[in-house]
Amino acid sequence: MTTSARRTDRPGPARGFTLSEVLLASALSAFVLAAVMSAFLFLGRSGLRSSSVSEMEGQVRRALEIFAQETRLATDLRWNNAQSITLTLPAGSPATQVTYAYDADPRSATHRTLYRVTGDASSAAPRRVLVRGVAADFTFRRYKLEQPGVGDNTAANDAETKQIQLVLRAERANAVTAGASQSIASARYILRNKRVSN
Repeated sequence: MTTSARRTDRPGPARGFTLSEVLLASALSAFVLAAVMSAFLFLGRSGLRSSSVSEMEGQVRRALEIFAQETRLATDLRWNNAQSITLTLPAGSPATQVTYAYDADPRSATHRTLYRVTGDASSAAPRRVLVRGVAADFTFRRYKLEQPGVGDNTAANDAETKQIQLVLRAERANAVTAGASQSIASARYILRNKRVSN
């Protein structure tokens, strides 16, 4: 007896993607990939910018702490100009004079920095950079003791100066992200050990 069975392993009509389906899938994939890449780049730039801001804030915070400590200790002050002051520290301090200044000289290794140097403004001692990337509008401000009924207590000379304020704008820029800047106006630091004449 012969039995015939129907053959099922015969291939049927071939099924595949049409050209329009392939083009549509490619276009959608390209849009999704572009969105993922732009999100990745945005996150990378944001991370780089936030690390720049964080580093800048850390530098400024440390600089203000050092400046505040030595200003409060100072027994005298010499106003070199609006971007440079020399503090005289009490006997027994590691240094008798320290100068805080902004370096505007483009040929200098410390260009656009707030630095501290042991000695007066003409000292050849090595400079300690406190804040990098400081804008040229950096300035020190000096004030007298506040007096009742006096609106403007800006000091005109070293003898009447009892308070110092530091105003700066730190900037960070690179080729990948937009620049970041931070403007700082410090508290007025009182020269506690300095005698004044008002």
